[in-house]
Amino acid sequence: MPVNCSASERDMIVRLAGAFFLDALSPIEKTHRAMVDNVALLKHSNESLRCRTSELLAANQSLKKEIAQRKSAERSLRLSEQNHRALLKKAHQMQLQLRHLSHQILLAQEEERKEISRELHDEIAQALTGINVQLASMKTEFGASKKSFSRHISQTQRLVEKSVDIVHQFARNLRPTLLDDLGLIPALHAYLNGFAKRTRLRISFSTFAGVEKLSNDKRIVLYRVAQAALINIAQHAQANSVNVDIKAPPHAVLMEIKDDGKSFDVEHVLDPSRYKRLGLVGMRERVEMVGGIFQVESAPGRGTTVSAKLPFSRRS
Repeated sequence: MPVNCSASERDMIVRLAGAFFLDALSPIEKTHRAMVDNVALLKHSNESLRCRTSELLAANQSLKKEIAQRKSAERSLRLSEQNHRALLKKAHQMQLQLRHLSHQILLAQEEERKEISRELHDEIAQALTGINVQLASMKTEFGASKKSFSRHISQTQRLVEKSVDIVHQFARNLRPTLLDDLGLIPALHAYLNGFAKRTRLRISFSTFAGVEKLSNDKRIVLYRVAQAALINIAQHAQANSVNVDIKAPPHAVLMEIKDDGKSFDVEHVLDPSRYKRLGLVGMRERVEMVGGIFQVESAPGRGTTVSAKLPFSRRS
C-alpha cells in the first residue's frame, strides 16, 4: 500500500539514505586509497630492489675480478719469492765458491813463495857465494903485483856480498826459514827487528809461548798479517811507534797491531768495490780462510789497530 508522505518527510528520507550510503562507502574508499598507496609503495620497493640487485651483481662481478687479480698477484708474489730465494741460494753458492777459490789461491801463493824462497836460498845465494869464493881465490893468486886488478876484485866481491844479502832478504820476505824451522815467535822477532832497522819505527813485541801450539797454517796467517800490517803502516800511517801484541783469550789467539799514525775511514777502505788497499783485503781473506775474525779500528788521535783472532783447533 503506498504510503503517502509529505514533501518534508521525503527530503528527510533522502538525506538519511544519502548519509547511510555515505557512511557505508567511506571505509571502502579509505581501503581503496590505502591499497593504491600500498601498490605505489610496492612498485617503488620493487624498483629499488631491482636497482639494488643490479648494484649487487655489479659489485659481485667487481669482487670476483678483484679476487682473481689478487690470486694472480699472490701467485706472482710466490713465484717471485721462489725466484728470489733461488737467486739468493745461487749467489750464496757463488760466494762460497769464490771464497774457496780465493783460499786456494792464497794457499797456492804461500806454497809458491815457499818454493821460490828455497830456490833463492839454496840455488842463487849459493851460486853467488861460490862466485865470491872464486873471486877471493883469484885475488890471492894474483897477489900484490896486480893492485888494480885486486881492487876491482874487491869491488866485485862487495857487490856479490850485497847481492847475497839482498837475495837472503828477499827469500826471508817470501818465506822465512825460521818460521818453518823454529816457529812463529823467532820468525816474528827477526822480521820485526829487521823492519825496525829499515824504517826506524819503534816496534814493541809481546807474545806467549802457547801461540806455537797453533797449526802451521794459522801461524803463517799471523806472520803474514803482521808483515802486511807493518808494510801498510810504513807506507801510509806516518807513525812513529808500533805495538805488536799476541794474547790468549779463551780458546783462541788474538794478535793486535797498533800504531800511533794517522787514521782513515775503515769502511771506505774495505769496500769491495774500491779495493784501495789490497793489503787489508788480503789480511781479511787470510784470517777468514782459517776460521778467524779480522777487524780494523781507526780513529783520529788514536791511530789504527789491526786485530786477528784465530781459534785453536779442538785438539789443541
